[in-house]
Amino acid sequence: MFSKDTYISRRQELKKLVNSGIVILFGNNNSPCNFPNNGYYPFRQDSTFLYYFGQQRDGLVGVIDIDNDIETLIGDDIDIEDIVWYGSVESVHDLAERVGVHNSAPMKSLKTICNDAMSKKRKIHFLPPYRFDIKLQIFDLLGIHPNQQKEEASMDLIKAVVKMRSTKTPEEIEELERAAVIGYKMHTTAMKLTRPGVTEKFVGGQVDGIANSYGAMVSFPTIFSQHGEIMHGNPSMSILEAGRLALCDAGAETINNYCSDNTRTMPVSGKFSQRQLEIYSIVEECHDHALDVAKPGVKWADVHFSVCRLLFDRMKELGLAKGDTEEAVKAGAHAMFLPHGLGHMMGMDVHDMENLDQINVGFDEEVRPNLEQFGTNCLRMGRRLQEGFVVTDEPGIYFIPALIDDWKASGHCAEFLNFDKIETYKDFGGIRIEDDVLITKDGCRFIGKDRIPYHPKDVEEYMAAHREEIL
Repeated sequence: MFSKDTYISRRQELKKLVNSGIVILFGNNNSPCNFPNNGYYPFRQDSTFLYYFGQQRDGLVGVIDIDNDIETLIGDDIDIEDIVWYGSVESVHDLAERVGVHNSAPMKSLKTICNDAMSKKRKIHFLPPYRFDIKLQIFDLLGIHPNQQKEEASMDLIKAVVKMRSTKTPEEIEELERAAVIGYKMHTTAMKLTRPGVTEKFVGGQVDGIANSYGAMVSFPTIFSQHGEIMHGNPSMSILEAGRLALCDAGAETINNYCSDNTRTMPVSGKFSQRQLEIYSIVEECHDHALDVAKPGVKWADVHFSVCRLLFDRMKELGLAKGDTEEAVKAGAHAMFLPHGLGHMMGMDVHDMENLDQINVGFDEEVRPNLEQFGTNCLRMGRRLQEGFVVTDEPGIYFIPALIDDWKASGHCAEFLNFDKIETYKDFGGIRIEDDVLITKDGCRFIGKDRIPYHPKDVEEYMAAHREEIL
């Protein structure tokens, strides 16, 4: 947790931005694994609830009555049976006091608060729910069917939360730096372990263990696979093979639930082949190019397409692409190799505030998403950068056999792509390099004081130097 004053000032700012009505911020409940009392562990609190009310306990709701300037933490105290199994915990009243909230009440009072507000036709602000139990709770409290709740959610509240959470304060940046320390340990562990004969599952499990031992949990399910062309390739029991590439996309959450998100691609045998090095060097150049052009006032969409043009130029040099680069990128031909966006907002969620809809988080009235073009429709972030934003820089090149076959059969972008040569890369896999970037006053910088090796020579040297450390 941060200081009490942090949460008080956040709620004060929220009241100013929303202006009137009642704000209801639902915390998460425990999620059952295979029966009610066997919950998934660790418990993960809703990020926005954490941002304004700071408490990790399940079964809590924060209520802010803006017009009457009353803040209340809603929740039931645990009984003696729970204490026997889980130990004593602070009362809801004490939890409220710790974040500067002077009122607390049992959960049954939330119904009374909502009924009173509705009878007086007061505006009740809530965020789009993403858990079914909360959807049912909203249905019970407000009579809004789950299918209508996304549309009925408060746009005033969404805009206020996005405005506040997008710009990271110094104390949040410190927390992100702590997450980066754990991320460094995770990825260097993967480099130490990657070698022929071990399974993807073994390496991925060890990487997860680092996050669990130094922080709260992983910030998302760890991706570790020889099939780097699969964007979210979960670790399998496949054995790592010499000559192939292994892609590791992993991150951690600190105890205070701030995230890291990095990707590294490494040669299983410890040394890149010439063909692998050619493709890797392009991704490396694109990764560093983004750092050169990202700064306050620049549209992230422009950074993305600048990277796409550079990538396409380099693929032309290898004979994999052809034609006018500007026209090719306009037509979406680059998505044959890079079918996702350059990056996304990051903070307390690895895709920060994704539950509020990417169109509200990564875009605005000025910059709108292109949802029609393949690849470009996966761009999660396009708006102008501001000091304090944290975004991921994650270019990649992937050779996806099904996509190659589909585009070749349909002739899609045939004037820009050399399909015959592209087909010879069907067994290549994919490469991605990803780091977390803080937008500064006049540019940007990496999050994390220790750089996870990513220059090809550095990767090879690190793997060689540490290969025998962990067996």
